[in-house]
Amino acid sequence: MKEPRNVLLTGGTGFIGERLIRALQARGQGVSLLTRRVRAREDRTVGQFYWDFQTPAPPEPLEWADTIIHLAGEPVAQRWTDEVKRRIRDSRILGTARLVEGVAKLPAKRRPVALISASAIGFYGDTGEEPRSETAPSGQGFLPDVCVGWERAADQARDLGLRVAKIRIGIVLGREGGALAKMLPPFRLGLGGILGDGRQWMSWIHADDLVSLFIYAAENDSVEGPLNGTAPNPVRNREFTAALAGALGRPALIPTPAVALRLLFGEMAEVLLASQRILPDATIRSGFQFRYPNLGPALQHLLA
Repeated sequence: MKEPRNVLLTGGTGFIGERLIRALQARGQGVSLLTRRVRAREDRTVGQFYWDFQTPAPPEPLEWADTIIHLAGEPVAQRWTDEVKRRIRDSRILGTARLVEGVAKLPAKRRPVALISASAIGFYGDTGEEPRSETAPSGQGFLPDVCVGWERAADQARDLGLRVAKIRIGIVLGREGGALAKMLPPFRLGLGGILGDGRQWMSWIHADDLVSLFIYAAENDSVEGPLNGTAPNPVRNREFTAALAGALGRPALIPTPAVALRLLFGEMAEVLLASQRILPDATIRSGFQFRYPNLGPALQHLLA
């Protein structure tokens, strides 16, 4: 295992991206961003390069980088319209293809050595009661189709000599963003409750573990292919609800029926109601160790 000296990050202005920047810098690594939102940052040691994902990535930061960590993508957690679905799809599939296209324009000796790309457990679709590991086939529907195209675009970098790892991210728990940040206000008011019948499996991961997994994949030359970015102990929605309410010392008595979710979120409600029992078998076999494999301690750490 060796630490990359310079890491180029897309999606670095988001919840996970900002955590990654801090973690990489703490390891003494240089960090630069490819972003559509170049802005003043307190930390001026972070380089910023403008990139619109509809064009090939610029050569200067690509030549500088040893490793690319690719997080950029339109948020999924919003009401889906045709335009939103187009942005979700294009920002991932077209954006990744344009990133790899930028790498292809470089001489072979000047290319980064690895691409660590985000993906999502949406790859598997609704798995019901059946557990799924990294060897399982993709599901059917909009999000599985997007994830398949996303990963295929990332895999094109292998033809350019890059090592490619794809981290299929589950429900990320962190106070400053992601799913937990949206749940906390109603739960703190005692207005939380199960979604639908509460039986659906939730595959979650502590934000610290997800950041560590991206860094582990970047530094470990033997890590390739898909890795599930989910804790090894998924829980049902009703168990998650009880654990969160208990950690906050609040009741969770107000369920949200499936019909209400569909009225609020339209087609995207099916993501909230889908059952995904995803296991990180390849992640564990690679040697990665989770700091927070169980939900209770993870929530206690986040909410302390």
